[in-house]
Amino acid sequence: MIPAEQKIRIVMSVLAGEMTIAEAARKEKVSEQSIGRWKAEFLEAGKTALTAGRSGLSTREQQFEAEVADLTQALGEAAVELRVWKKSAEGRLGPSRTSR
Repeated sequence: MIPAEQKIRIVMSVLAGEMTIAEAARKEKVSEQSIGRWKAEFLEAGKTALTAGRSGLSTREQQFEAEVADLTQALGEAAVELRVWKKSAEGRLGPSRTSR
């Protein structure tokens, strides 16, 4: 099995015109069809990435978004609990102590 980094190097060499698919296949001892497939996959992935642009969030950005959502929810829950405690305290202590 050829590592992805090596496949990328081979495809980049073919795309740069440094060698033909046939030459790369002989040198790397793989079929021309394999290199042709790697090239097509490489170009399709690049096209997909460019089409998506920056509209897609990175994994790290997705983690931050999820953390912000969790913290926002926790803050909302804490605010509700605080209101409930204040209402409860007003009933026990009278309005003058909690109305400040």
